[in-house]
Amino acid sequence: MDGLFEVHPPGGGGDPALPGGFDDVAADAPLAVRMRPRTLDELVGQERLLVPGSPLRQLVSGDSPMSVILSGPPGCGKTTVAHLAAAATDRRFVALSALNAGVKDVRAVIDVARRERRRGGPSTVLFIDEVHRFSKTQQDSLLAAVEDRTVSLLAATTENPFFSVIKPLMSRCVHLTLQPLTDDDVRTLVRRAVTDARGLDGAISLAPEAEAHLVHLASGDVRKALTALEAAAGAALAQGSSVVDLETAEQAFDVAALRYDRDGDEHYDVVSAFIKSIRGSDVDAALHYLARMIVAGEDARFIARRLIVHASEDIGMADPTALQTATAAAHAVEFVGLPEVQIILAQAVIHLALAPKSNAVVAAIGAAMTDVRAGHGGAVPAHLRDSHYSGASSLGHGKGYKYPHDDPRGVVQQRYAPKGLDDREYYRPTGHGAERAVAERLPKLRRIVRGTIEPAPGPASDGATSMVEERHR
Repeated sequence: MDGLFEVHPPGGGGDPALPGGFDDVAADAPLAVRMRPRTLDELVGQERLLVPGSPLRQLVSGDSPMSVILSGPPGCGKTTVAHLAAAATDRRFVALSALNAGVKDVRAVIDVARRERRRGGPSTVLFIDEVHRFSKTQQDSLLAAVEDRTVSLLAATTENPFFSVIKPLMSRCVHLTLQPLTDDDVRTLVRRAVTDARGLDGAISLAPEAEAHLVHLASGDVRKALTALEAAAGAALAQGSSVVDLETAEQAFDVAALRYDRDGDEHYDVVSAFIKSIRGSDVDAALHYLARMIVAGEDARFIARRLIVHASEDIGMADPTALQTATAAAHAVEFVGLPEVQIILAQAVIHLALAPKSNAVVAAIGAAMTDVRAGHGGAVPAHLRDSHYSGASSLGHGKGYKYPHDDPRGVVQQRYAPKGLDDREYYRPTGHGAERAVAERLPKLRRIVRGTIEPAPGPASDGATSMVEERHR
């Protein structure tokens, strides 16, 4: 399940000539399944993708035989879009799950699609769920059919497809990113499920506190919210009540509602204040917000994850040990757990709050990614390419590569960046904390590598080469 309906494994359901399809919704299906949108207009939370003429609307209406890769977190509607595409047109629709489909299954779909195309039959849409789980070979098997539009590919993934989908397949598809649902989106869908005839049909009412709890519990995953609602409604009706109150919702899942204070400030407000207090070096305020989250029953793993991100985002090389501390705290959460782990989290918060601050790391990767997205990504220089396989030398791979350890100072003049990016300086260290020493060494390293000065033979004599030698010991 990745969305609001089930995908058949190969060989099950749907068109008997094809490996898979979608089940009709049974009357006793889970609430999340019964409430899946029937039209694009019922889809909530993806307004920017639903404007007239958008690729998403063209995909569902069948106006264009384009291939599309949908990415986004669980419960945001990826597979629902596939269901809408299956139901809205007369195209042949096949659904496969990358969890249990192989190259043989993919080729079977393509063969049938090709035969249908030759005899003037309907076009084929191939939906692949969890496409990131396909191996490179499996993804390669799709290329020719997608290229000549034997099939229109519709693939869904919860991961970044730029890392998990091969580049040739990405280049043949339109990439659409579905955003996480907001609390308001989830609230809209919960209220719809309470009143809609396909859902609870008004059999229960939902107290405002219980609704807020379910929305918070979902964290943007509507499937989770509707599952929680169904369980809470069942518990209320079993007790002879038509009202789901906060206590009933809590008892249904044995999860305490998050109460950060009597004024009811929201979960993300406290988290935001927590991180901003650490960033602002106010250790006392940071500990206060940490205590509020712990007392409220916040997941300690969530807190630890935020600390890990903060250690690189706002401290970085100004204190490289901050990331080690945050990561160690995250491991401690798994091994120790609450209540004892609150001490370890507090230690990590104190370390991060008092550490010197630098956002040079996040600025560096941001600048590099801006260049990549703008198309500034030339070929890898030949002397840096892999030369370990048979035939690489005949292609000139590795020819002219200078091994830095052959130089007494451990650094040599050599071009590493692709052509056109030789002069880029993404990382700009600050003068804060340990990054001050890095700021002093970095210009010297850049001058040597880029050939502004030649590395003199003999023992290391300055901080730049000492740092490099130490790194390679």
